[in-house]
Amino acid sequence: MVAAASLVVASGAVAGVLAAFDDRRASDEAAPPEVSASPRPAPLPALPSPSAPATAGSASPSPSERRTKSPAPSGTDMKRERTATVPRRLYRHPDSQVLAWVRSHAGDPRHAVIASRIAEQPAAVWFADHAPDTVTARVAAVTSGGAALGRVPVVVPYAIPGRDCGGHSLGGAPDLDAYDAWIDRFAAGLGSGEVIVVLEPDSVAQAECLSAGDRADRFASLARAGRVLKSANPRARVYFDAGHSGWNPPATQAAWLRQAGAASPESSDGIFSNVSNFHTTADEVAHDRRVLDALGGPAGLGAVIDTSRNGNGAPPDGEWCDPSGRRLGRTPTLSTGESRIDAYLWVKLPGESDGCKGRPGTFTASYAYDLASSDSAS
Repeated sequence: MVAAASLVVASGAVAGVLAAFDDRRASDEAAPPEVSASPRPAPLPALPSPSAPATAGSASPSPSERRTKSPAPSGTDMKRERTATVPRRLYRHPDSQVLAWVRSHAGDPRHAVIASRIAEQPAAVWFADHAPDTVTARVAAVTSGGAALGRVPVVVPYAIPGRDCGGHSLGGAPDLDAYDAWIDRFAAGLGSGEVIVVLEPDSVAQAECLSAGDRADRFASLARAGRVLKSANPRARVYFDAGHSGWNPPATQAAWLRQAGAASPESSDGIFSNVSNFHTTADEVAHDRRVLDALGGPAGLGAVIDTSRNGNGAPPDGEWCDPSGRRLGRTPTLSTGESRIDAYLWVKLPGESDGCKGRPGTFTASYAYDLASSDSAS
């Protein structure tokens, strides 16, 4: 089966201070931050709320050419307790590429649509550089911001060695010992409030590129990462990589996830799927439930789904790079109404280009506008 992976552009894919604009593309692109049939989407607001905080803001990954052509209580008590303590709203971090564009392009005819339908929505904050000296403070800036508002931030550690199997998103820590030390420092910034951790996109689903020994070592490191994150902040909810509905069979994915610690409540709250991809929410719900069934573990394990660009599903021709005709998916929420589905999230920030409609990893207004104004498929 042809698989699908996420792409983070090495030029800068994390949260933090905004870089200066490139004057050659300033009318349409915002530069990345320096640091590094299915249900219809929920209706989007027509106008921005004047008091709404800003969205999360780091360059997030794009699909690569490997895409398909197209301790704690356990069981239901654990699930009930976790759900009851989660604030009702996700956090929107105030530094992002889309906000930079909105602030500097008030007269652009696309402004109202992009501001109301993308810039207002909470999105994940990526940490994709191996910078152990600064990662604790950068994570803490996001988690403390969420805690101050009583909202839930979503953070994405993305520094596993050998990520993307040496493809477009190659990079990360130099080895697993360095990665383990980086995770320790990442965890130190989690604070004590609710936070969702989308742990290492592609790290499990794309593990077929590794030798059996290297795969076992990676999975051991991921299991350790989950334990460290949850030990540092018992209110952290850690989710492991389940690929997406067009990738590995659920039994295969579950077997790897089990080795990576995803079935253990000491490491995991469940799985995530569809990061930077386009598969429909209905397909992902079905896929995730099959993976969870095969995974075993406590009944309280759930799933979160990236719905940022899946409003029209995956393109029929299999195009992975800024495919035309895609649409924003369901707005981010912690109340899905679906059993075992803990949240719909915008992990990939809509409008950050895969590299075809703009420079890879940069917010591109034309692409964002297309996503925000495209009609749903019939």
